[in-house]
Amino acid sequence: MITVFGTGTGAPPGPDELAGAELVVGGRRHLDAVRLPDAAERIVLGPLAPALDAVAEYDAKDRAVAVLASGDPGFFGIVRVLAERFGPERLDVRPGVPSVAAAFARIGLTWDDAVVVSAHGRAARTAVNVCRAHPKVAVLTGPGAGPAELGAALAGSGRVLVVASALGDPARERVERVSPAEAARRDWGTAVSVVLCLDEARALGPVRTLAGGGGRPAGWALAEDEFAHRDSMITKFEVRALALARLGPRPGDLVWDVGSGSGSVAVECARLGSAVSAVEKSPDGVARIRANARAHGVDVQVVHGTAPGVLAELDDPDAVFVGGGGRELAGVVGECARRARRTVVVAMAALDRVPAARAALSDAGFAVEGVLLQSSRLAPLPGDVTRLAATNPVFLLWGNRTPLSDEGVAQ
Repeated sequence: MITVFGTGTGAPPGPDELAGAELVVGGRRHLDAVRLPDAAERIVLGPLAPALDAVAEYDAKDRAVAVLASGDPGFFGIVRVLAERFGPERLDVRPGVPSVAAAFARIGLTWDDAVVVSAHGRAARTAVNVCRAHPKVAVLTGPGAGPAELGAALAGSGRVLVVASALGDPARERVERVSPAEAARRDWGTAVSVVLCLDEARALGPVRTLAGGGGRPAGWALAEDEFAHRDSMITKFEVRALALARLGPRPGDLVWDVGSGSGSVAVECARLGSAVSAVEKSPDGVARIRANARAHGVDVQVVHGTAPGVLAELDDPDAVFVGGGGRELAGVVGECARRARRTVVVAMAALDRVPAARAALSDAGFAVEGVLLQSSRLAPLPGDVTRLAATNPVFLLWGNRTPLSDEGVAQ
């Protein structure tokens, strides 16, 4: 039997619990914090494969093995690897207090409405995008994705970072509230347990029945009258429905909405959990996008400027919607295609611009598809009868790269 003990933010296992172990595996700080049986072999975790091979040798002979891990080892922890290698029936898991739970407890907040994202051994971009999109996030940090890196990426976001270090160690534990700018300037060392990213105005959310950061909205492709817009200059809901299906916005993504206008696509992507940057050249459009984002309770970064030049200021997106561009459309689409990690979707009313947009996507190595969308809506007539009212036709092109691997986000 392999017994897995969660330690670090709670009391470590006592001598009686480890008394029968013939092999004890764990990080150096975990091993140093417990009293090991005199005859037990000790393996300090570094590369995982040799330690698993040693565990396999002991387990094959039915010799007792103890594994020491942080907090709850079933939450982004070693239980997954052990269960895959040896089977869950060979494990006796005794969880400790997760660092996420401990950090929220230290600041007096519930965390049933928090999004938890691991940046340990992963690129920081997914964690950054989740922090931009959600008001309450816990980030499990790692090398290259600690408080300083998160702070640098979140400067100007209006968020507060809570950096919890050495949780469970009475002599060393620290829980500090800092701005992203302050976090970016400091050297935090190696004792960071977890970083909380909070929009403090929304940190006390409503009572929940489903854990996680808001869940999926009840519907999308909202009607045009759900948004403020000018003279019906808005992506119609039929077009928006297919655009959203091809964009595939999800938690951890960054989506650009270029030529955003009313911001309807930007707001819908944010409602589906993505971080969003909406690019708009007109000042009244910028104000309109911000108003629509507020009305729907989502965060959208609104960028006032003209594409493609202003795009150089933005982080690389996962997906891009281009709803404007005028005579510069081919150049805008080409720059978006050069930067996008997954998908570019382009909506056009003018037939003349379709070939250039398609060529820009193809030249960037995208597999391109497209449709002409033409719909007719039910409309009342006098005498209690109904007619079909045609909407303007719109060309929708989309290009896709080879899919990238997902990074883990827990909700």
